[in-house]
Amino acid sequence: MPELRQDPATKQWVILATERAKRPHDFSRPPVQVSLPEYKNDCPFCPGNESMTPPETMAYRKGGAANGPGWWVRAFPNKFSALVPEGSLSRKEEEGMFRKMDGVGQHEVIVECPQHNQCIPLMADKQVEEIILSYRERYLALREDPRFKVIIIFKNHGPRAGTSLEHPHSQLVAMPIVPLTIRYRFEKAAGHFDDEGTCVYCDILREGLNLRTRLVLETDRFAAFHPFASRAPFETWIIPKAHNASFGSISMDEAKEFAYVLKKTLGKLYKGLNNPDYNYIVHTAPIKDEQEEYFHWHLQVLPRLVTPAGFELGTGMFINVALPEETAAFIRNVPD
Repeated sequence: MPELRQDPATKQWVILATERAKRPHDFSRPPVQVSLPEYKNDCPFCPGNESMTPPETMAYRKGGAANGPGWWVRAFPNKFSALVPEGSLSRKEEEGMFRKMDGVGQHEVIVECPQHNQCIPLMADKQVEEIILSYRERYLALREDPRFKVIIIFKNHGPRAGTSLEHPHSQLVAMPIVPLTIRYRFEKAAGHFDDEGTCVYCDILREGLNLRTRLVLETDRFAAFHPFASRAPFETWIIPKAHNASFGSISMDEAKEFAYVLKKTLGKLYKGLNNPDYNYIVHTAPIKDEQEEYFHWHLQVLPRLVTPAGFELGTGMFINVALPEETAAFIRNVPD
């Protein structure tokens, strides 16, 4: 019998199609026998090719000049930016019912390491820590710009996730508006707080730790689990145990532990599913709401193992063909 499950945080429903459910190991694709080089002379993200990118906004390097080699993490504006820093925030004169404004914002690339053929599960622990600290540094820098209302950090890994360059990188976008999906998620969390007096994400975390059937791994400060109403097979959340609405408030020690959990979680997916394509997104409160009690920052990993089709596009409701209790058990038991 199929199940309808509701996400407590958003009130959105998903269908767990048990009639066509697959076993977790069915999602493991054959290993892709592609050997990438450590360096490509035409890759703009490889060291020595810094002139192929806009000037850097941040880099971790030991010696050497800015916009040159010697770095181990580097950030710069996206050459094909979705938004640009220059422009006016005033709303343009409307064309009837249609509203528009300049596409103001900051769209950056964070190159995660110098090696072209690396990925987070295979990096040294210290390198992954540096990636998370670079996220934190750029978040804190951009939140000081009064034009920006929200900052999104995300990573696309693999062609099915929308990446166009193989070299490992993440992206960050600061925007002068709060997108409807983020506003909706925040408003639902506020409604739960008004009704129950608690943070819905803290409640989800508490129940997940009590039941443990969807738990993947746990440390002193973080937990990784497959959500009750998973939108897609192997969807994974990493959430801090201490309540905090803003990713920008993460401490140095928390950032290092978060890096450990992220690497280990992605490593289990890498090994258990043979390096699947995925997106991850850091969900954090809009800047003006960073001190609110009802939101809780977290990272969502969405493996691209299935393709949304007409039903999903027409309803906004996802069909998941794998039970999160089974996928969590599978990933939990993948050896490190």
